[in-house]
Amino acid sequence: MEITFDEYFEYQHHEARLPADLVEGRDSVRHPVVIAGGGPTGLALALGLANHGIPVVVLEADDTVCSGSRAGAFTRRTLEILQQLGVIDEVMRTGHSWSTGWTYYGDKEVFRFDMPHDANQKYPPAISHLQNYVEHCMANEAAARRGLIDIRWQTRVKALRQGEDGARLEVETPLGGYAIDAEWVVACDGGRSTVRELMDLRMEGKRHEGRYVIIDIRIDTEGLPVGRRCWFDPPSKPGGTLLMYKKPGNMLRFDYQLGDEDDEAEETQPERVFAQVDRHLKMMGVERPWKPVWMSLYRASALTLDSYLHGRVLFAGDAAHLVPIFGVRGMNSAIDDTNNLAWKLAFVLKGLAGPGLLESYSSERVHAARENHRFASKGAEFMAPPSAPFRLMRDAVLSLSQRHPWITSLMNPRQHAAIPLYLSPLNAAPEASAAFEAGPAPGDILRECPLENDGRAGFLTDLLGPHFTAFYFSEDGELPEALARAFDGIARRIPFKAGVIARTGRRAGVAVDATGRLFPLYGAQPGSLYLVRPDGHVMGRWRRADGDALTLAIDHALAAQQEECHV
Repeated sequence: MEITFDEYFEYQHHEARLPADLVEGRDSVRHPVVIAGGGPTGLALALGLANHGIPVVVLEADDTVCSGSRAGAFTRRTLEILQQLGVIDEVMRTGHSWSTGWTYYGDKEVFRFDMPHDANQKYPPAISHLQNYVEHCMANEAAARRGLIDIRWQTRVKALRQGEDGARLEVETPLGGYAIDAEWVVACDGGRSTVRELMDLRMEGKRHEGRYVIIDIRIDTEGLPVGRRCWFDPPSKPGGTLLMYKKPGNMLRFDYQLGDEDDEAEETQPERVFAQVDRHLKMMGVERPWKPVWMSLYRASALTLDSYLHGRVLFAGDAAHLVPIFGVRGMNSAIDDTNNLAWKLAFVLKGLAGPGLLESYSSERVHAARENHRFASKGAEFMAPPSAPFRLMRDAVLSLSQRHPWITSLMNPRQHAAIPLYLSPLNAAPEASAAFEAGPAPGDILRECPLENDGRAGFLTDLLGPHFTAFYFSEDGELPEALARAFDGIARRIPFKAGVIARTGRRAGVAVDATGRLFPLYGAQPGSLYLVRPDGHVMGRWRRADGDALTLAIDHALAAQQEECHV
């Protein structure tokens, strides 16, 4: 029987090319940054660096974006970052917003969760989408920035050698090989990273029990809910587990567990996989024709490098860490990596910060990976218990859940959220921060809230960009002269913008807390000041603004001193 797989969308395929300035087998241009890997991590980093005016070369071994939907759910934090990267409009236009998940034991619902959402938010808690289409959007945006981003398709890294002030990569293309020099190399080349292998680096952690078949199908999805649906021991697969998501473009995604005794080669034969899909659709009462789009096999791992900085080579995304898919932590954490790294690498390249700033990238994101492992591993072990006693306990929770609803909290899949960086060496003024009774502390992500700016409705995060941002809270929009001088002094030295937020009044260039929710949300009073990093993490806050303390906090961060800043 001939099996035909449907297409997600019309892929754009790109020809290989050699650099124009090739001299004796070497790219004659020494590049500030070369990124190995043009998947979502590499493209997001390239766009982030371009926002800072840093030119980038991206080396991608394939001729197009990834095959298969792969990552399929993107959280609010990722959506905020995609806004900064310039691709949010198309991603939101084509995605499905969702906030609810359902868990079933057999064919009965036993647990329902709703991700946090309120009137302050610009974006939904999550959207269901396709990694390959999000990559497609990023690649198109990168192509529009030709002066800053050079994607070299069908270009494979073969060797790497480091020096004190840079690195040289040997690459191979269908047109021939050449060498390329860079001040910094960033490995974004996935879980089977060539760069990591060339450097003989090993990730540490654990590989979880459980193998999962993944299949995307195209089907009429009218009337099917959007969100995470998880079945334990369903009639369609007794003793197993199955996840299902509704996808854009009339598609469904299934992830289902293979049994311990199942033969992998046999169970991944298309006819066996298709039969499982048919059984589950029939169980749901869905009798509609469908076509396969993509199939794969997945094993859950919680692994990370000890450091993401090795000389002149940095690591991000799956090249740096592998996170179980449960809780949608894979690509979301990778995008967070790039958001943290882009501004720090840009500041170092521009001479605005010492190289020690990149150590903070490593320490912060290794911490985030380990936190993601901690949460995701709980989900992985509930989905695929690692031992007989653990399975007995899991099954007891499921069987008791129908009679004792309080126990269902143990089923919470703990969806991905941004990891706070409370121990970051960049955080400033802990004593000053302790004076607040509410609001995000240093290390937290900026909390969203509606604002009115020059008569236009907007949101607090709209004021962020490729710069440090200070928010001064004022009764009527007036800014003290001494603080204005401090702002001007900082802005002459580094990318920095200050926003004044008034409780009342209308002044040009002043945002207004029109809903009355922002001041209490931030524990602010007239005269309070927040300092936010370019990646959206709060770095310091003061109940009474102090220009000298603000300047010292920024100087401390850019010097990347490891001791606490107590200004």
